Amino acid sequence: MNILISNDDGIMAPGISILKSFLEKDHNVFVVAPDVERSATGHAITVRNPLWAKDVMVNNKLFGKAVNGTPADCVKLGLEAIHKDINIDLVISGINRGPNLGTDVLYSGTVSAAIEGAMNGYPSIAVSSADFTNPNYETAAKIILDIIEKFDFKTVPEFTTLNINVPSISYDEIKGIKITRQSKRRYDDYFEARKDPFGNTYYWMLGNVVEDDNNNNSDYLAVNENYVSITPLTVFLTKKDYMKELKDILEVKYES
Repeated sequence: MNILISNDDGIMAPGISILKSFLEKDHNVFVVAPDVERSATGHAITVRNPLWAKDVMVNNKLFGKAVNGTPADCVKLGLEAIHKDINIDLVISGINRGPNLGTDVLYSGTVSAAIEGAMNGYPSIAVSSADFTNPNYETAAKIILDIIEKFDFKTVPEFTTLNINVPSISYDEIKGIKITRQSKRRYDDYFEARKDPFGNTYYWMLGNVVEDDNNNNSDYLAVNENYVSITPLTVFLTKKDYMKELKDILEVKYES
């Protein structure tokens, strides 16, 4: 397959390097990734500044293109400009350092890069090693190879991406794969006010993870139980089951 890969940790991050090394044994791999870390940028795109794509060489060999933009920029630029003459079969974003579970997907540059692929009509996946401190990228890469070998990505519905979170343990310890839903996992945030050397106030965001969604299909529960979590995500956010109630209360026609 022809595979475009990106991330939000930056083109020199170990996760994308390891992913590329595993994939390129059997596939054609094209890297377009941010020049520096762009974590938690969500689905931002650059519209008022130019984008540069510069060659990155590793051991005198082209590794990929580094872009001075967001993860979504990278995928958009890769598909629509840099590699527009290549028939890309799959877009992969990752391997991310740390999980993308619950409400993380709204902030995540990793997930947004994959969703950008889906918006452009390409099968796509986001993959994360679910540990910030000690991510096991090799296990996540092996899981991706397993999935690619057994799954036909042409069957993925339009405008859909697969959000994959892999426990940061050895491959032999993985219990299996579970298809999960996006959980209500979220953050109880607060801001700590501090003073700079000139007496000006600045704020540092801190917080704790809230995991109180104990449904068996929750993404974080699967990961906590050493299963790979795969959650299908769509680009559309309409809450369809609430539409009828709103129609009954709010839908009216104004007389001209």
